[in-house]
Amino acid sequence: MEYDGALAGCGGWSRRATMYGGDQSPGRNAALLDPAKDAARVRAIYTHPAFVRRGVGRLILSLCENAAKTEGFARVELAATMAGEPLYRACGYHPAEKFFDDRGGAPVPILMMSKTL
Repeated sequence: MEYDGALAGCGGWSRRATMYGGDQSPGRNAALLDPAKDAARVRAIYTHPAFVRRGVGRLILSLCENAAKTEGFARVELAATMAGEPLYRACGYHPAEKFFDDRGGAPVPILMMSKTL
């Protein structure tokens, strides 16, 4: 997403089973999800610090949800960092499992969250 030519934020959604991480991530699962029983994955939502509190993250999230719904998904899931958790709660996501991902060297707290579309 751009605002006056500046990068304001980014993000997307996926039909793939991997919750987060790049192609090089250990444990990556490229299997396609079944919209009839699985939740779509919202991935990599990021808002540039210069654009926080302007609706950028909320807009990207709603675009992801609408696209997943159009593809037949009734639910979405995401792996929230602690910085993103308040936005996701405000947008109707419910917390599930919390864990620490230390694959990058330092443990990062992650909260799995989901929403019915």
